[in-house]
Amino acid sequence: MTTSKMPQQTTSAPLTVLLPADVTAPALARHEVRRAMLGFGLREPQLDDVLLATSELVTNAFEHGEKPERMELGYAEGLLTLRVYDTGCLLPELRAPSPAQARSRGLVLVQALSEDWGFERCPGGKYVWAIFRVPPA
Repeated sequence: MTTSKMPQQTTSAPLTVLLPADVTAPALARHEVRRAMLGFGLREPQLDDVLLATSELVTNAFEHGEKPERMELGYAEGLLTLRVYDTGCLLPELRAPSPAQARSRGLVLVQALSEDWGFERCPGGKYVWAIFRVPPA
């Protein structure tokens, strides 16, 4: 995990989605990520890991941030970048989950599924981001 600034990359079709302040946000985020990835020419088998990580990042923003406000997605040179912005000041912390807990595995999953992940403080909150290697189909 990196806590520094997210690596910059250019993309021909950036996507920004405003997220609702309710429990429908993860489903909306997954829907928009799926739609965008298919628009980037990617295929269904390539989507699963990114969609799971999308749910985890948006859900974590609700549980540990203030609330997710927006999600940003970009794709360039086989790398897909997902960023979730929330207004919280608490920083994400990767913790080993207890076998007795049914929860607290979100960032563990994001770390396992992504090439890299991290967070970046910014005015009014933070971005939590993940980068996925998704070669063109």
